[in-house]
Amino acid sequence: MPHMLIFGLGYTASRLAAALRGRGWVVEATGSAGGIDFADGARVRDALTRASHVLSSVPPASGSDPVLDLYGTDVTQQWRGYLSSTGVYGDARGAWVDESAATGTGRRSDRSDCDARWLGAGAHVFRLPGIYGPGRSALDRVAQGRANRIDLPGQVFSRVHVDDIVSGVLAALDAPAGAYNLSDDLPASQNAVIEEACLLMGQEPPPLLTLEQADLSPMARGFYAENRRVANGRAKRVLGWKPAYPDYRTGLRALKATTMPTSATAPPQPASTDH
Repeated sequence: MPHMLIFGLGYTASRLAAALRGRGWVVEATGSAGGIDFADGARVRDALTRASHVLSSVPPASGSDPVLDLYGTDVTQQWRGYLSSTGVYGDARGAWVDESAATGTGRRSDRSDCDARWLGAGAHVFRLPGIYGPGRSALDRVAQGRANRIDLPGQVFSRVHVDDIVSGVLAALDAPAGAYNLSDDLPASQNAVIEEACLLMGQEPPPLLTLEQADLSPMARGFYAENRRVANGRAKRVLGWKPAYPDYRTGLRALKATTMPTSATAPPQPASTDH
């Protein structure tokens, strides 16, 4: 029976774990949600002896990769996966980037270093743009009064529905190792996404603001510092993967039909790159 050990059971990895269990897999995971203390070396190494597959969704820490630093010599499984970020490509000034593009030139140098280490270890590295899904989308930001429209003409982003990440990782279980961009087919401005969410919820869009007027956090401001379109052709060709939600309109309409946007009284949702 296939057995997956997941390092870090966050938003995306928890949905992957559910999908694997639905297919009859045994899934163990570190972290409070997974039940295995990441710092308990004996328990982690014991779980690694049982695992046929390993996936890490743990972000960089102190400029390095915690999983490889502590357990790299123990991760000997033939299939290894890592949830990375398309932030490794840096600013492309709105141009398209694929897996052949240079990495390490943007603000996420730590992520780029970890991405390269996992690739060097023979892993399947999934580069993810802004992640959205149930409880974590523009619909929720509108419902919570946290939606912004920023006046930055020509600024575009790529994004991906969490369930399309899950289907991409599942498709890669029998595919060659390497880097794969998992993104939708339609890069678009954040303003367009917010406007679509407002339309679906019957609300007026928020006013158009400058970056200074929006008073964004440093993390959110950094989101607007880079401009690129992420190409997903390799994942389609090699994995036979196709996003079920090829654009933000399809994804938001499906969420509106099946989930209730989180209200302003709910706790804030994690950042869009948290796995």
